[in-house]
Amino acid sequence: MTAATWWKTATIYQIYPRSFQDSDGDGVGDLAGVRARLDHLVDLGVDALWLSPIFVSPMRDFGYDIADYTAIDQVFGTMEDFDALIAEVHRRGLKMILDLVPNHTSDEHAWFRDSRAGRDSPKRDWYIWRDPAPDGGPPNNWQSEFGGSAWAFDEATGQYYYHAFLASQPDLNWRNPAVREAVTDVMRFWLDKGVDGFRIDVLWHLMKDQSFRDNPENPRWRNGDAPTDRLIKLYTTDLPEMEEVVRLLRQTVEPYGDRVLIGEIYLPTERLVRYYGADDDGVHLPFNFALIDAPWDARHIDQMIHDYERALPEGGWPNWVTGNHDKPRLATRVGLAQARVAAVLLLTLRGTPTLYYGEEIGMEHAVFDDATALDPFARQVPGFGLGRDGARTPMQWRPGPNAGFSDGTPWLPVSRTDEAATVEGQRDDPASMLSLYRRLLALRRTRAAFTEGVYQGLAAEGDLLLYLREAGAERFLVALNLGSTPISVRLTGPAAAGEVVISARPGREGERVGGELHLDGDNALVIALDPT
Repeated sequence: MTAATWWKTATIYQIYPRSFQDSDGDGVGDLAGVRARLDHLVDLGVDALWLSPIFVSPMRDFGYDIADYTAIDQVFGTMEDFDALIAEVHRRGLKMILDLVPNHTSDEHAWFRDSRAGRDSPKRDWYIWRDPAPDGGPPNNWQSEFGGSAWAFDEATGQYYYHAFLASQPDLNWRNPAVREAVTDVMRFWLDKGVDGFRIDVLWHLMKDQSFRDNPENPRWRNGDAPTDRLIKLYTTDLPEMEEVVRLLRQTVEPYGDRVLIGEIYLPTERLVRYYGADDDGVHLPFNFALIDAPWDARHIDQMIHDYERALPEGGWPNWVTGNHDKPRLATRVGLAQARVAAVLLLTLRGTPTLYYGEEIGMEHAVFDDATALDPFARQVPGFGLGRDGARTPMQWRPGPNAGFSDGTPWLPVSRTDEAATVEGQRDDPASMLSLYRRLLALRRTRAAFTEGVYQGLAAEGDLLLYLREAGAERFLVALNLGSTPISVRLTGPAAAGEVVISARPGREGERVGGELHLDGDNALVIALDPT
C-alpha cells in the first residue's frame, strides 16, 4: 500500500467543531478544543479527522455560508490555532481533511458584495443573475433546498440571484473560468498548509442548466410530503458538465501527491459512481450515504451492498457512512441495540468508513421544536422532522455539568450528562459501545482482510446478513442479526468453523463456533475462520 492510497485503509472521523470541545468558555467548540481531544481519536483508533467548516462566516448556516475562505472564524480561534492543530495532528500520525464549500458563499463575502454592486460589476458574472419573468416574478420554478423559491430579488439592480440554499448563500457561477480559478486557488492555499484533502460540500450542485429550464414536477410527490421534494432537480443538479468540473478539482490536488477528494453527493448508486470519473480524473471517494437512508432490513441492505459493489467502476474504491451533521443520529434511527450491529457492519465492509463524532458512545438524536430551533432548515421547512440541531448537540465527554464540553453555556443543550453516556464512563467498561468501536478499529488496523481484502456476500434469510472478508490466508466470517429474535444457521464449506474475535454484545469473544451458529437478537459476530 503506497502513501498515495492512505485513504483506502483509513477510518475517517467527522468533527462538527462547534460541538466537539470548547476551550475558552464561550459555549462554542473551537480548534484548541479539537487539539485538546486528539488523545481520544488516537485511543479510538481512527486515522483521519474531517472538520466541518471553520472559516470566517456570519453563521447563518453555521459555517456553510463562508465570507472568507482563507481565514479562520474567530469563534474557532486563529490561524495560529489552526497551524498548531495540523502540526499536532500530523505528529500523531493522523490526517486532516477540511470542508470545501465551492457551490455558494455568504452574501457577506467580498465577491458577492462586488457582484451585487451593479450590473457592470467586474464580478457580476461570478454569481447567477437573471432578469425577472415577464410577470416580474422569479425567472423560473427552481426551488431552494431550504424551502421556497431559489431566486432572491435584488432591488438595487432589478435582477434575481440564484441560491440553492438560504437567500444569504448565493450560488457561484461555475461556468465562469474566474470562479474556477478563485476556488482552486483556495484549495492550493490549504494544500500548501499541509491539509490532506477535502470533503467537497454539495458537489453535485455545482453546475446549473445554461438555458434555465423549469424543473419538472415530481410525479411521486403528494400533499403532506416535504415541499422541497415537489420538483425533480433535473436542471439544477448532476448535470453532464460536472465531469469537467470534477476533473479540474482532481487536477488541482494531483500535484500534491497523497491528498484525497471526498464528494458529498446524494444520488442513486448508478449516478453516484460516475463521480469516480475515468483515468483518475474523478473524486477519490464519492460519499456513499446508502446506509444512512436505507431501511434497516437485512435483505434490503444485502442487495444494496451487492448493487453498489457491482456498480463500482474498475479501480473505484468503496466507502460507507452511517451518520453526519445533516441526518438523524444512528442510535436513534436503528435503536441503541442495533447501533452495535451497525458499528460492526460499518467497520467490516469493504472500503473506507466514515463515522460521525459521538457514534462511538451511542449518542442519540436530541429533540428540538422547529419554532425554537437554531437550524435555519428547520425554521424554513417546519413540521417535517427535518431539523438538524438534534444531530449537532455537544460531545459527551464526562459526567457532570455540560458533560465536560464547556465551562460556559453550550450553544446547543448537551443531550445527556450521565456517566453511561460519556466517553469517561465508557472508557474502562469492556461492555460499552466505546469499547466495541475500539476493538473493531483495532481489528481493522491489524487485519488486512478488512482494509484490503475482498468481500463475498453469502446466502442468508430473514434478519441475517452474512459475508466473508478475505486477504491471503486471512479469512473472516461476519454474521449480523438485524432483528431482535435469535437466529440459527448452519455453517458449511469455507465458513464451516472458527473463533469469535468480535461480538457486538459482549461475552462471546474467544468462543469456538462450527456446524450450527446461534446468533442472539441484536448481535453481530466477527469470526476468524480456520485455515482450509
